[in-house]
Amino acid sequence: MYHDLPCTATFWDFLYEVDRDLAETKRKQGCPYCCGRLDTANYPRKPRGGPDKLPEAYRLRLSFCCDRDGCRKRVTPPSVRFLGRKVYLAAIVVLISAMRQGPSPRRVRDLADLCGADPKTIARWQVFWRDLFPQTHFWKTARARIVPVITVVALPYSLVDAFLGGGDLAEGWQRLLRFLAPITIPGALEIEVSS
Repeated sequence: MYHDLPCTATFWDFLYEVDRDLAETKRKQGCPYCCGRLDTANYPRKPRGGPDKLPEAYRLRLSFCCDRDGCRKRVTPPSVRFLGRKVYLAAIVVLISAMRQGPSPRRVRDLADLCGADPKTIARWQVFWRDLFPQTHFWKTARARIVPVITVVALPYSLVDAFLGGGDLAEGWQRLLRFLAPITIPGALEIEVSS
């Protein structure tokens, strides 16, 4: 049903525009450490898994640096294009990981070949979704906002199903990636240990 990403240029352009909006919001807030002004300090990324003709702007992770001497700390806003430090595009990581739980092994192989992901990389993504993601503070607080209830053992397939289960696929992907955007900033994936 939704085993493919929207491959139109407008989908990828829209995700870049969302990232620009998230970055502008963060820039206007100023430095969270000293309230200084934030200057542009984008850094290069080599995104994998997407279409061959991604715009050049897609190779930049939008980021900022405080302008005050003595602070100069980096501030990186959330992103719908990148999933933390992973080199594959966020949508690809979610899709391939979800496909490991749903369709046939042949379909998964086809998708892996399409995005060039090694089977060991895909296995690491599965560990992330199955073992690490459910233990994060983000997931423990954000899961209450999702209807229907997400089955943790079926992550990320159940997450994809919740957002893409009815309606426009491109819109569903956009909503899912916006939902996951907070986990793309440094420190957001720290594991919350219960005592």
